[in-house]
Amino acid sequence: MDAAAGQAKGESVPRRSGHVIVCGYGGVGQNVIEVLADKGLPFVVVDLDPERTKRAAELGHDTVNGDATQSKVLKQAGIEHAKAIAIVMDNDAKNLFTVLTARNLNRKIFIATRANDEFVREKLVEAGADYIVMPQRSASKEIIREIIGQ
Repeated sequence: MDAAAGQAKGESVPRRSGHVIVCGYGGVGQNVIEVLADKGLPFVVVDLDPERTKRAAELGHDTVNGDATQSKVLKQAGIEHAKAIAIVMDNDAKNLFTVLTARNLNRKIFIATRANDEFVREKLVEAGADYIVMPQRSASKEIIREIIGQ
C-alpha cells in the first residue's frame, strides 16, 4: 500500500506526538474522525476490519489494521506519544480491554470510550477511562428533551 493510501497491515504510522488514536471505524468512529479532521487535529484510525481501514486509508487517513485490545497494535498507532484515545467500538468487552491496554501503555493519555451497559460503565471507570459516553442514554435524553420542549 502506498503512503497516500495510509498504512499497510503491521506497519507503524509515521512517528508523531500529540495525536488522537480512534479505535473503531464504524458510525461513531467516523463522526469522531470527521470532527478531528475539520479541526486539523492529527489522528490515527485503528480497526480490525481490513475493509474499514482500507476505506479510511483511501481518504488519506493514517491507519493501523488490527485488534485495538492488543498492545502491539496500539504501539503501531503511536500510543506512547498520543495525547488521547477514543475507543468507540460497538463491543463493550473490547472497549474495556482496550482501556486497560491503553492505560497500561500510557499512564497520562486521556481515554474517552463508549459503553452500552451500565455495569460495563463502572468497570471502564475502574480500568482507567477518563470519559465515558453511553450512546443509548444520550440519544434517549435528546429525544425526551425535544419532546418536552427543553
